[in-house]
Amino acid sequence: MKKYKIHFAPVQGITDWTYRNIHAKFFGGVDAYYTPFIRVEKEDSFRSRDMKDCDPELNSVELLVPQVLGGEPAELDVCLQMLEGRGYKQVDINMGCPFTMISRRGKGAGLLPHPERVEALLEVVKDFPEIQCSVKMRLGWEDPGECLKLLPLLNAAPLAAIFLHARVGEQEYKGETDKEAFEAFYKECEHPLYYNGDILTLEDIQAVTERFPRLEGVMIGRGLLANPALAQEYAEGQVLAGEERLRKFKAFHTELLAAYAERLQGDRQLLMKMKTFWEYFMPSTDRKILKKIHKSNKLTQYNEAVVKAFVPGDEEE
Repeated sequence: MKKYKIHFAPVQGITDWTYRNIHAKFFGGVDAYYTPFIRVEKEDSFRSRDMKDCDPELNSVELLVPQVLGGEPAELDVCLQMLEGRGYKQVDINMGCPFTMISRRGKGAGLLPHPERVEALLEVVKDFPEIQCSVKMRLGWEDPGECLKLLPLLNAAPLAAIFLHARVGEQEYKGETDKEAFEAFYKECEHPLYYNGDILTLEDIQAVTERFPRLEGVMIGRGLLANPALAQEYAEGQVLAGEERLRKFKAFHTELLAAYAERLQGDRQLLMKMKTFWEYFMPSTDRKILKKIHKSNKLTQYNEAVVKAFVPGDEEE
């Protein structure tokens, strides 16, 4: 039976180098990790946190692919030059971010209604033959047919892969995914294609790959944040369950907390970081425990609440 590749989608504010390294150490099963998007600031500079996050010396995962946000060819050119200088051979171009502050500037999913702008970005890719570029995109901004209008441009470009989230940008992460619109793209796409959107379980992976057997794999974001073992479970063909699951999740959380405690200054920053983590992690945890975690304003309160999350029987059925 064909084993499909599992790629870990980037999630702003969570999947930084610390998270990625510790996830790979405890779970694995991920064929490639992606940085949250890197963007050009004024005068062709980059945010220091972006530069740190894609520092090869800080990243220990087997394959890290930097993702870049470029609305204009000049921005993409600057990003690819910087990453080529750091030795990267694979880069992902974000044409899928749905958030208004990005899309209203004509970046992310805001690019999709404008074929001429997409074409201009794809021309830049040709200037970097040593880098394998992929595209992360959506079905469109408001019309799921927009991706089909872009398909001739995408097929003609020297792309290594396309990651297609089966929603339009206006939906953000709400509502149903559109498998029919994805299928129309899938049938005509000439590049390796990955499905993205609402993959939360092994059954979800199986359902998508059975319906679209020519896929190269799937890209998972929120599903892996909720269940960090999901890619490992797929690789090994069995679910991590019971006390073993809680033990491993607890050890993962403990190391993550310790690593962020070293990086961040003071309890307030640390608690903000960890509360963001719990917005996704172990969503079936008893709601009273989750409420205590999110209401904690001291590290001692946080630790008292978290201990209960890893007690067998405290996860809701």
